[in-house]
Amino acid sequence: MLRKILKGIAILVILLSVSIILFMQQKSFGKLPRGERQQRIEQSPNYRNGSFQNLTETHMLAEGTSYFSMLREFLKTKPDQYPLAAVPVIKTDLHTFQSENPALIWFGHSSYLLLISGKRILIDPVFSDRPSPVQYLGSKSFNGARVYGPDDFPQLDLILITHDHYDHLDYNSIAALKSKAAKFVVPLGVGEHLEYWGVPEDNITELDWWDSLTAFADVQITATPARHFSGRGFTRNKTLWTSYVLKAGAHNLFIGGDSGYDPAFKTIGEKFGPFDLALLECGQYDRQWPSIHMMPEQTVQASVDLKAEVLMPVHWGKFVLANHAWKDPIDRATVKAKELNVITTTPRIGEPVILGKELPKMEWWKPVQ
Repeated sequence: MLRKILKGIAILVILLSVSIILFMQQKSFGKLPRGERQQRIEQSPNYRNGSFQNLTETHMLAEGTSYFSMLREFLKTKPDQYPLAAVPVIKTDLHTFQSENPALIWFGHSSYLLLISGKRILIDPVFSDRPSPVQYLGSKSFNGARVYGPDDFPQLDLILITHDHYDHLDYNSIAALKSKAAKFVVPLGVGEHLEYWGVPEDNITELDWWDSLTAFADVQITATPARHFSGRGFTRNKTLWTSYVLKAGAHNLFIGGDSGYDPAFKTIGEKFGPFDLALLECGQYDRQWPSIHMMPEQTVQASVDLKAEVLMPVHWGKFVLANHAWKDPIDRATVKAKELNVITTTPRIGEPVILGKELPKMEWWKPVQ
């Protein structure tokens, strides 16, 4: 009898293992760096003991928190986690939209199109319904938020990626946009995913922290540190995560990616600031992972550290990836911004933000009185 039970358990373990192996073969998981790319990674001062490291000691979870307790908390039903109605959007024609001043159009979360110095630069494009390796599991985009897709875009001069998490690097979006993008700029190691998905190697430039690239005659991009992590499967930190300084003529922008609060913001501000605009994450935070995502109040302080003239809070407004109410990030960030006299812009999805013009400031997430 015991032998039959053990045999049954062994068969179940084998079947489960085979199922996981087959599941992980999907292209959306990407590929880990190898060959010459891995050799370059191993020469990076930020790669130690087999993985990339943050500048500041960083724990994935707060003391006393376990992955089991985190999952249990996340699976609980919470009030106001999703909007009660469709989020308001403006459908701007991306083919015809032009601006003499630097401009951007936000697509929710951390995806936005930047028009600067005559170039179209798309940051962290995620147009799938779920930021997940599969579209039948994971957080679904808010009602009304997913009104843009790859077909809405004209030819792009550059796609810029901050790190390889699913809510910033989406296989379906890259597969659909790769023929429209002349160049890709990504952190060290992320090029392996792109090549696996069919992006030509010659179109990809990978940057380490503090590396600079003259992307176009009038556009310089510098990769700067962030306090976060990477990984699309069970293995973490084999590719780098980054923020960017983008300088185009007289204009200077900071593209934050994902980051916990860190002294690096002040260092970047002193080295590259002031900035006309800083795009900084203000959502998907939690007391259980305080070191890898900023609280909204820290987002505002980070913009002060960076010496940013205008703050645009992003990483909210489209997906549920944390335990807070859907509009809690922007409520808290705007309250703190008023307290510190920080100018913010809060566009609706698809609403153009044009530097040097009147900035969108409608508190559209609040109920109409």
